[in-house]
Amino acid sequence: MKTKQAFNPYLPSWEYVPDGEPHIVDGRVYVYGSHDLFNGLNFCLGDYVCWSAPVDDLGNWRYEGCIYKREQDAAAPWIRLTHELAAPDMVQGPDGKFYLYYFFLGGTKTISVARCDSPAGKYEFYGYVKYKDGTPVGKKGEPIQFDPGIFMDDDGRLYLYTGFALAGNPILLGGSKPTEHGPMCFELDPSDMLTVQAGPVYIGVAGEKEPAGAYEGHTFLEASSMRKFGDTYYFIYSSMRSHELCYAVSDRPTGGFQFGGTLVSVGDIGLPGITDVKHARNCTGNTHGSVIE
Repeated sequence: MKTKQAFNPYLPSWEYVPDGEPHIVDGRVYVYGSHDLFNGLNFCLGDYVCWSAPVDDLGNWRYEGCIYKREQDAAAPWIRLTHELAAPDMVQGPDGKFYLYYFFLGGTKTISVARCDSPAGKYEFYGYVKYKDGTPVGKKGEPIQFDPGIFMDDDGRLYLYTGFALAGNPILLGGSKPTEHGPMCFELDPSDMLTVQAGPVYIGVAGEKEPAGAYEGHTFLEASSMRKFGDTYYFIYSSMRSHELCYAVSDRPTGGFQFGGTLVSVGDIGLPGITDVKHARNCTGNTHGSVIE
């Protein structure tokens, strides 16, 4: 039975967990995201925290505490407070453990992984996503690794999605090149959850160099997230319009995606001088999030 009415914002007014990735484990929904600090100098300066609620009572959220600190990363000796812990994602491995995939803005330039025995316990550093020769992904001249989305299919195959497409943001790029043809997809070995078996391939969520009119102008920017309902794959992402969260659909997880629509927009449509979505603006940053499985 519900004990509280669900409403927005669903977390307390003092908490800032944007980039939310919700996942259901044993009847509870757990929300993972970056962690902004009040009056912070930049985004994502806090350590990772987690909140959860029963799936049948989404007005009753519980603080699970800090689940991972930046200094736990193997690169901690040179990771500074100004190296932000960007949007993470979580998946349960075939061994029953829980794996948190994350990225340091301005830091290692690769995708880090932490592991835990429970969905919201104390995660420990596990390793870096790497090629079979041991080289971490991001160290072979690939486009920037950014905001990882991790997805395990019904057949047990494991996929990682990353990328950032805005060429005009040198601060976030940190000397790396942007992805120009949509997000990168890597298939990982589920036996260790780290080693690349195939990829990168570009999954076709049109980037800056795609044909004019592709995706009706809702081309990929960042915030990769994959979900599957029935036999259809839904790739959720933030578009180049900056103020909207969009989705594209396919019958396979590694390509063939077609624009499906906009899930939510936080643009200023309706304010003086802003009459249509093409000219909407968002002064708070890009939209990032996903949907419950």
